[in-house]
Amino acid sequence: MTFVITENCIKCKYTDCVDVCPVDCFHEGPNFLVIDPDECIDCTLCEPECPANAIFSEDEVPDNQQEFIQLNADLAKAWPSISEVKPASEDADEWNGKPGKLEFLQR
Repeated sequence: MTFVITENCIKCKYTDCVDVCPVDCFHEGPNFLVIDPDECIDCTLCEPECPANAIFSEDEVPDNQQEFIQLNADLAKAWPSISEVKPASEDADEWNGKPGKLEFLQR
């Protein structure tokens, strides 16, 4: 089992979750974070730290967010690991909770 970052992280990219991860399984893209399913140890520490409520256990990913399971796996292979907290984007709070952000994902 792994945890998955879903659509609400796009254009928010808060990194509070990164700070609590004991295995550094987070990877950073231009405007989104992903979790490497091969590295995640299912410790549950990241989920409550996410201000955007964008992290779910793989078996609890909402039906309309299922594509993010594979997206996390694919992008984790391409993006560099992140292990330190960074400031969120200036407009993160404005994007938090907005639906339909997949089109804004920068790869």
